[in-house]
This record gives sequence, C-alpha cells and structure tokens, in this order.
Amino acid sequence: MTLTIGLVALLALIGIGLPVALSLLLGGGIGLLLVGGWPLLKGVLSTAPASALSSYELLTIPMFLLMAEFMVVSGISSNLFNAIATWTSRRRGGLGIATALTGAAFGAISGSSAAAAATLSTTSVPAMERAGYEQRFATGIVSISGTLAMLIPPSIAIIFYGLLSGADIGRLLIAGIVPGILVTLTIAATIWIMILLKPELAPRGQKTTWLQKLQSLKVTAPFILLFGLVTGFIYLGIATPVESSALGATGALLLTLASGKLTVANFRLALVKTCITSAMIGLIIVCAQLYGTFLTITGATQSLIEWVSSAGLHPAIFIGCLMLLYLVLGCFLDQISILILTVPVALPLVVSLGYDPIWFGIIIILLAEVGIVTPPVGLNVFVVSRVTGVPVEKVFSGVYPHVFAHILLIILLVSFPAIIMWLPSHMV
Repeated sequence: MTLTIGLVALLALIGIGLPVALSLLLGGGIGLLLVGGWPLLKGVLSTAPASALSSYELLTIPMFLLMAEFMVVSGISSNLFNAIATWTSRRRGGLGIATALTGAAFGAISGSSAAAAATLSTTSVPAMERAGYEQRFATGIVSISGTLAMLIPPSIAIIFYGLLSGADIGRLLIAGIVPGILVTLTIAATIWIMILLKPELAPRGQKTTWLQKLQSLKVTAPFILLFGLVTGFIYLGIATPVESSALGATGALLLTLASGKLTVANFRLALVKTCITSAMIGLIIVCAQLYGTFLTITGATQSLIEWVSSAGLHPAIFIGCLMLLYLVLGCFLDQISILILTVPVALPLVVSLGYDPIWFGIIIILLAEVGIVTPPVGLNVFVVSRVTGVPVEKVFSGVYPHVFAHILLIILLVSFPAIIMWLPSHMV
C-alpha cells in the first residue's frame, strides 16, 4: 500500500506539471514518511545529497557542457553545415544528408539534442528552403538529426544513465558510436527513399568545384581534434571519461581563443550557462537518489524481479513489452525524466534476464530519440517549430517517416546485441 501511495503521488505531481526533481522529492518524501516516519526521512535527507553528488564521474557533465558552450561561442559549429553541404549538395537530397551529418558532428561536441535542433534550424532549414526543398520534408530532417546528440559521445543522456546504473561510463560512451553511425545512415537512407518515391521533395543542387571542397575541410579540423581528444583517448585507454572531458573543455577554450571570439562577456556567459545546467542536473540526481531509496526500502525492485521470474515470460517478450513502455513514456516525458523513473526499476529486471546493462542503456537512449520527436511532447519538434516558424503539426508530419525507420533500426539492435557491444568489447 505504501509503495502504491508513493508511486501515485509521484505520477500525480508530474501530471499537474510540477518539475520532475520536485516531484521525486515530494513523492519519495511522502513514501519515506509512511515507511519510517520523520526520523527515516530526516536521515535520508541528511545523507542523500552527499551520496548522490560524490561520484567522481559526475565531473564529466559540467566539463562536456562547457566544451559545447565554447564551441557555440567560437562560431565553428554554425559553419559546419556549409562545409559538409559543399560535398553533398550536388546530389538530390544532398542538403538533407548534409543536415544529418552535421547533426552527428554537432553531437560530437554537444550532448544536448535541443541545442543541436536549434542550431540546425537556423542554418540548414533556410538553406534547404532556398534550394527548393518542401518545408515539411526539411523540418522533419532537422528534427530527427538533432536527436543524434543524445547518442554520439559526449552524450549527457548516456552519462546520466551511467551515473544512475553504475555502468562504466567510458564503455557506455564508446558503445554509442556504432549505433550513432547507423542512425545517421538510417536518416540518410530515409531521405533517399522519400526522394525516390517523391522527387519533387528536393531538387538537385548546384555543383561545387574541387577547390571549394578542399577549402571546406579546414572547418572540420576542430571537430576532428575534439572528437579525438574526447572519444579517442577514452577508447585507447589514454584518459578516463573525466580526464577526456577536461581535455575537451580545454581544447574548446583554446579553439575559441584562436577564433578571436573569446571575450570576457562570452566567457562569463559560457560559465553561467554551464553552472545553471549542471546545478539543474545535480538537483535531479539528488532527488532521484531519495526516491530510489524509497523504492529500495519497500523492496519494489526485488518484488518485480521475483514476479517476472515466476511469470515465466520469455526474455524477448519482456524486452518487447519494455520497448513499448518506453515508446509510450517518450510521448509524454523528456529523456532525463524517463531515465530517472525507469532505470532503478527496469535495469535490475533486465540484468536478471541476462542482458548487458551497457546494451540496455543504448537501447533506452535510442527509444528516447524517438520520444523527443513524437507527439504530444516532442521537444525537438517544438524547438524546430519555434525557431523556423513552421506550424508544429507540419513538423510532426515531416518526421513520421524517420520515426518508422528508427523503430526498425531499434528492432535490429535489440535482435543483435553484438552490434552495440562490438566496439566497447575492443577497448584497451
């Protein structure tokens, strides 16, 4: 009964629009009061903040956020689309494919899908519209391409999952690379198929010279450098995720300084934005720890494991049901909220069935990608709509083919876990 009250309280608070962190705090607080009274609640409140925020790996979040802020200030990220488009724009749908590749590259220096969607909206949508692309088609590409920042390292969502699950963050980040490449290729293939079926969606572009193509490569050098510092060092075992995040932030700072755009005001703004976002994430982690303590005390997770074991469900059927649950949750909640609410309960069940927590983390992130472009709470769609002025329903209709393709890819990765686990299994 106590568990039911705690869960109902949490869902009710989220339902009335209270921030997730406060909902977790109040829901868990009510549950702990019912279990052990004020002494138990006071004891948990006095220890939860230090326990939740003492993780050394938590330092990766502000460092990666700072790296992204410096890259935005430098202006390098805004020029990347034009550089990639120089190579792809000649082909029909080339600007759309350039958008997907830019989303992947932007994801390599930013863990925020909303920031990626906003940046792409200001660069690639106008370029595609000028080239004669159908508006619904163009905004759908931008919405789905922004999701790549959730998967390609350094992904804040992946780091967050690692902190919640206790899984190795370095292996998690590396595990996101192959699926990230596959998602990028899936977006490009979807664009190609849509144009094949309906050529008027996108005309052919203008031809560029080899000199223009070679000159465009200088823009990509900073991204390659940062990706090497962050992801390459982790994969080769040269640096830990925390050390790589610090190297990435330092590299971004030096690149911004070299670009001549590092002013005192910009430097201060980057620090302030990083601190605000880091504080918000820290608050969520503390409140999630409190609610997790409530679930542990009530024995909810262990009871669920025993129930699943006694039900005799085939692991594949259970994973399929779990995927449907995540798709439904993605229609209403953001990815961080989904991770907080489900990982403490779902992960032990998945591990008890013999699945790897790293594989499961990547699958969750992929499902969250679908969630942030599906109604009614498709965050990326609303970001693109606000930046471009295109009606929300029009953007949603343009992203549906990509959602279908994403689901097919997720089914493939669920059926063949080795695809995700191949790269982290070869880490030094």
